[in-house]
Amino acid sequence: MGACQVRPLGIHPRMADVVDADELLRRIRRARDWAAQEEQHWRGESDRAQTSEAAHQPPLEAAILHSAYEAVRKVLDEVVDPGANRTADEDS
Repeated sequence: MGACQVRPLGIHPRMADVVDADELLRRIRRARDWAAQEEQHWRGESDRAQTSEAAHQPPLEAAILHSAYEAVRKVLDEVVDPGANRTADEDS
C-alpha cells in the first residue's frame, strides 16, 4: 500500500486557495444565484405536491427544501448586499 495523504477534516483542497475579494464576491454571487434557482424549483415542487398526487416529492419534504434554500439565499443576499432582506416593518 502507498502512503496515505492526510488532510485536515472538512477542508476541501480548493478551499485552501487564496483568492482576492473580487473572486470571493463572484463565488458568493454564483452560490446565491444557485440557491435562488433551487429555491424556485422547490417552491414549484411544494406547490405541485400540495395540489397533485403525481408530484415528485412529498409535500413536507419539498416545503422543507424550499425553506432551506430560501434561508441560504437570504444569508448570501445579506453578505453581498447588507440590508437586502430588510422589510418595511423593520425600517420603522
